[in-house]
Amino acid sequence: MSIEIDLQQASDAAQIPSLAEFQHWVEHALKDRIETTELCIRVVDEAESQQLNRDYRGKSKPTNVLSFPFEAPPGIKLNLLGDLVICAPVVAHEAQEQHKTLNHHWAHLVIHGILHLLGYDHIEDQQAQIMESLETRLLAELDIADPYLV
Repeated sequence: MSIEIDLQQASDAAQIPSLAEFQHWVEHALKDRIETTELCIRVVDEAESQQLNRDYRGKSKPTNVLSFPFEAPPGIKLNLLGDLVICAPVVAHEAQEQHKTLNHHWAHLVIHGILHLLGYDHIEDQQAQIMESLETRLLAELDIADPYLV
């Protein structure tokens, strides 16, 4: 498996996972799905998250993770999966609020974001059930409890 991650840290928040941790979670989410790809993970603060969430989703508030799948122009083949933008302060706040370990919540959001990049969604109930079931299984394989049992 050859997964290349461009990790961009645009946040001064404490306890941001290491590149090795991100790599482990991404590879786990992609196992048996994609062998070779590249993606960017950008860790941001609330202001950048809010701006991107407003510009791309019409919601003027910071959010935990945004996924931007790569769409190659016609006739161009690149091995890019896309970009994840994760808001470190939101992740920390949610972990504390939901009584989860911070590292487990980071793992969940990385896997959640990767599944979005692969085309999974949770807008409709049936889609949500499929996506959440897959997230729960992938996290269980990492010895992380079901994040939806909060």
